[in-house]
Amino acid sequence: MADLHLSENITAAPAGWSGLRRLAGEPFLLALVLAVGFALFVLPLGAVARLALMSPGGGLEALSEAWSSRSVRRALWHSLESATLAAALATLVGGTLGLLIGLTDLRGRVALSFAILTLIMIPPHVTAIAWIQMLGPSSVLLQVLGLAPAPGSTHPLYGREGVIALLALQQVPLVYLTIRAALRALPRDLVEAAQVNGAGPVRMMRRVILPLMAPAFLAGFALAFVAGLGNFGVPALLGIPGRYVTLPVLMWQRLSASGPAVLEDLAVMACMIAAVALVAVWVQMRMSRRLSVALIGPPQQTLQLPLGKARLWVEGGLWFMMALVVLAPLVAMLATALVPTYGVPLTLETVTLRHFHEVMVTQAVTARAFANSAGLALMAGLGVACLALATGALLRGPLATAARGVTLLADIAYAVPGLVISVAFIIAFIKPLPVIGISLYGTHAIILGAYLAAFLAVGLKPVGVAFAAVDPALQEAARVSGAGFWRRFRRIDTPLVAPAAASGAVLVILTAWNEVTLSAILWTRGTETLGTVIFNYESGGYSTLSAAMSVLSVLATLALMLVLHGLGRRLPPGIIPWR
Repeated sequence: MADLHLSENITAAPAGWSGLRRLAGEPFLLALVLAVGFALFVLPLGAVARLALMSPGGGLEALSEAWSSRSVRRALWHSLESATLAAALATLVGGTLGLLIGLTDLRGRVALSFAILTLIMIPPHVTAIAWIQMLGPSSVLLQVLGLAPAPGSTHPLYGREGVIALLALQQVPLVYLTIRAALRALPRDLVEAAQVNGAGPVRMMRRVILPLMAPAFLAGFALAFVAGLGNFGVPALLGIPGRYVTLPVLMWQRLSASGPAVLEDLAVMACMIAAVALVAVWVQMRMSRRLSVALIGPPQQTLQLPLGKARLWVEGGLWFMMALVVLAPLVAMLATALVPTYGVPLTLETVTLRHFHEVMVTQAVTARAFANSAGLALMAGLGVACLALATGALLRGPLATAARGVTLLADIAYAVPGLVISVAFIIAFIKPLPVIGISLYGTHAIILGAYLAAFLAVGLKPVGVAFAAVDPALQEAARVSGAGFWRRFRRIDTPLVAPAAASGAVLVILTAWNEVTLSAILWTRGTETLGTVIFNYESGGYSTLSAAMSVLSVLATLALMLVLHGLGRRLPPGIIPWR
């Protein structure tokens, strides 16, 4: 009856009022989304391109001058080399883990997935600090075990090999998630048909599964390459002492040394590394289309191929590897935080909680950083979820073409290295805004804007899939009953797609909580984030304080993941990534 009355009221409404309601529906929402898209993507990225290519002395002349610089050429080569080799290693390891956990009868799959995803939830600079403190000559853990290198010896991770190894370790979860998602879409009938025809596990893997998984492996490699290309924390902490400087680190060094005076040079370098990332994504998309195979029939439950007697050995090997790459560095970092000075052996007499008291109570900057990071992460997660819901709703209607432009810009921003996004926001917003006369530089707003621009694609992907799965008949029935756009959006779209939006928000919050790449050159006094404080402690030589801060950061991240894991039993499937 309510729908009938609503329909009658709308029919009886004046033509002018009805037109006003239509204008306040999808067109109004589209205007908001386009305005946000312009502020987050067009204005900053356009400002970088304009400064690099159209300013006096810019264009080909500026690119030629940058290319003639030996330091720029060397840094660009280091970026390409480290990203390529790290992506290859991550694809090998992450792909193998994805196939083992996704296709065999291994026990504890959820726990293994949780352990693998901690590699990406713990930020790169914290991972680098943990490994530095675990393997160096002053390693407290190795001193306890009697395995510490000789005092004064070179740290084994400083330089090219260390950067590549830790970049690969960080990107393994990206490839793993890509392979697991592709395996869920693999029809089980194909594998069963191969088994019926006598194909053994090795032949079936080589002739059936791997060819069908080729696009997923390629996509995983591309994701790992782009992530490694823009990584800042690992190359900064391991590359600078080993004289292996990548382009993002070189950009940070020049801005730190000279300030805004080098923005034009930074814009040129930003265009160079952004072009490499976009070309890599374009090549991946072209090759994926060539390698893709059309599958007939709906996806089915993935196989659980029996490992037989080898299962216990495989499970033991996987858990030993997880303990080595996840637990051991964290234990080493905790040991460093418990000694009076870095390099002092850990004993009952030397153990102290003074550094935890220092960062939690004495240092005002740490409390401010925790508050800033928590607030920015929550606002970024909520903002991404709302923008994704709005854009996804527009993709279903007559204004879908304009909305697709926003999704394309979000994908481009996600592919562009984070430091490029930061440089773009500095260039675009360092001057006071028109009308209000306020500059966003040095405020929380510019960091939040960079987070929204960099992470919006993360929220759009699951929401787009969820909207595509909603039956269009629901919208048609509501429209026939007289429900306007906002009522359909509130009563149909939002409840059905909210779990997917929450999934994207969870990933954004966990990522933004203690990232450092975006905020490394955006923070100022009063807007410090958790990642920047930890990085500054470590680069300034305060290893025990950086260890204490890192331990607290990791504990907070793991606590949030465990709470989400517990809530995952009551939430719809798909919200918690590792479940």
